[in-house]
Amino acid sequence: MPPTIDFATLSLQDALDLAILIEEEARDRYEEFTENLAVHHTPDAAQFFKTMAGNEAKHGEDLLMRRQSLFPDAKPRVTRAMLWDVEAPSYDASRMFMTARQAMEVALACEVKAHDFFDAALAHVSDPEVRTLFEELRQEEFEHQELVRAIMARLPETPAADPDDLGDEPVAQ
Repeated sequence: MPPTIDFATLSLQDALDLAILIEEEARDRYEEFTENLAVHHTPDAAQFFKTMAGNEAKHGEDLLMRRQSLFPDAKPRVTRAMLWDVEAPSYDASRMFMTARQAMEVALACEVKAHDFFDAALAHVSDPEVRTLFEELRQEEFEHQELVRAIMARLPETPAADPDDLGDEPVAQ
């Protein structure tokens, strides 16, 4: 059984490490989706996932700088094994022939999921600095939702599936 996180005893260092790992996991998954969808000739969705990977990387870098300024020599005690899909999209969320709107719907669900994670964790956090950080992260996830919704509002509705999109091109065996 993977180690679990005890939010009641989480230090600020641990909370920052956890937040960094959450951003890294999401970045990595979005990068995987970008590569996968580029192969399947779905450039709009791939480009959006590439943008999301960049956003997650930037947020992770900001958190890492903050962590290094406060705890420059401290070794992390939180590992990636302690989390799974906190903000990262599930592997089955990526589909061949996704539209940009469908990719944005995946990203929006991930931002909601991350918001809900921090919101639920706050009920168990006792350290005031960790509480402040988690409240900040929860608010940022809400703001990210609003950004994705604003972009989606400018897009046309998802077109009906094209029957030619249902089959892969032949490949050598």
